[in-house]
Amino acid sequence: MNDMSALVHPAKGQPATLLHLVDKKGFDTWLGGQPERVRQAVAAQGFKGEGFQLAILPGEKEGWSALLGVANVDELSPWCLAKAAETLPEGTYRVADRSPGPAVLGWLLGQYRFERYKKEPSKKGPRILLTDDPARIDETALIAEATNLVRDLVNIPAGELGPAELQKAAEALASECGASVAVTSGADLAAGYPMIHAVGMAATAERAPRLIELEWGDPRNPRLAIVGKGVVFDSGGLDIKPAAGMRLMKKDMGGAAHALALARLVMKSRLPVRLHLLIPAVENAISGAAFRPGDVLRSRKGLTVEIGNTDAEGRLILGDALSKAAEDKPELILDFATLTGAARIALGPDLPPVFANRDDLAEDLLKGGEAVSDPVWRMPLWKHYEEMLASDIADLGNAADSPMAGSVTAALFLQKFVPDEIAWAHFDTFAWRPAAKPGRPKGGDALGLRAAWQMLRARYRK
Repeated sequence: MNDMSALVHPAKGQPATLLHLVDKKGFDTWLGGQPERVRQAVAAQGFKGEGFQLAILPGEKEGWSALLGVANVDELSPWCLAKAAETLPEGTYRVADRSPGPAVLGWLLGQYRFERYKKEPSKKGPRILLTDDPARIDETALIAEATNLVRDLVNIPAGELGPAELQKAAEALASECGASVAVTSGADLAAGYPMIHAVGMAATAERAPRLIELEWGDPRNPRLAIVGKGVVFDSGGLDIKPAAGMRLMKKDMGGAAHALALARLVMKSRLPVRLHLLIPAVENAISGAAFRPGDVLRSRKGLTVEIGNTDAEGRLILGDALSKAAEDKPELILDFATLTGAARIALGPDLPPVFANRDDLAEDLLKGGEAVSDPVWRMPLWKHYEEMLASDIADLGNAADSPMAGSVTAALFLQKFVPDEIAWAHFDTFAWRPAAKPGRPKGGDALGLRAAWQMLRARYRK
């Protein structure tokens, strides 16, 4: 994660290569007004005004400019300039005759590279964009930095990012923003956070489980809790995953990455809240100390949970963390988790389901996502499916016998640990892009982060 504000500068008349924007409906009219050299160059490059197309235009005597295809020149999306940012050479650029508006975000995110393990990283220099809307720079740069923080954390292999490294990430954030961090780890979890302890106790001592808590802000402000699932690697436990299911499990801490990124946005923007960030960080490993199918765990809240499947571990650690968050009576709790494959089956990789116990909160999240092109979809907390979590010997089970409604039953399990009087929303995010799109490379990514931030800004910013 770098300082993204270095890639966008206020326009003050400095030299820059022009970027001409055109959409398909206006392309023929635009082309008809160009000199022959431009028409020939456009034809030679097969440019037809389609989205994300790019053509280099020769200058009258020297120099050049670029022609970019966008979906709609009258309503730019965050991704209109992303392909150009990925492909254009190092230099300074300016959109001709207009402000880039929300497309600044894609310009920044299009230059992300994860090359930590490359022998020869890309040597391509920065592409700087000029804008006549300087008020947008700081906010957009912060969002880009938050997104790239999620990407970096999710992309790091599990062998190099364990619970201790998540703790270090939280401590670095606290140091940067003037927050405090408290950590409960190892055997100390057993009494207060028994489900976090049970899930993580099969890992080595160096990768001991822990609950990481960060506090920031004026205690007089409304209390906001953000919780993120930090399973740094998920083998499935004794109900072991097949190899194909385990391949991407370095990303099972994607909820924690989202929570850290959202907390950074809150603190860097000085949002008038009292922030409580909670990350239960564990490795769901296999050893003689692993928890077992059929075990009964007592939660922090006092509810007993029969283990039907050790691969449904994320909801267990979140249950204890949500209970702790609720004890301080926050006005709002948001949790992020790469919780269920059922969510991907229902909505695919790009559309995170969100569950909320308040209609107005759900509506604000949907509107926020739509406003910033970070869509989410509300799923139901359908109480009739609570019977699928019934247990013969405990207060509830952690997994239904049926594969149906898997994301709903997981959310219903979490709801058991949130008091009805506290507003709560749960994001079942994928935190991963299986295929690249302009500004959104294959690999770890933030999905639902900007929607949540847009909602928080609208709710709390003075």
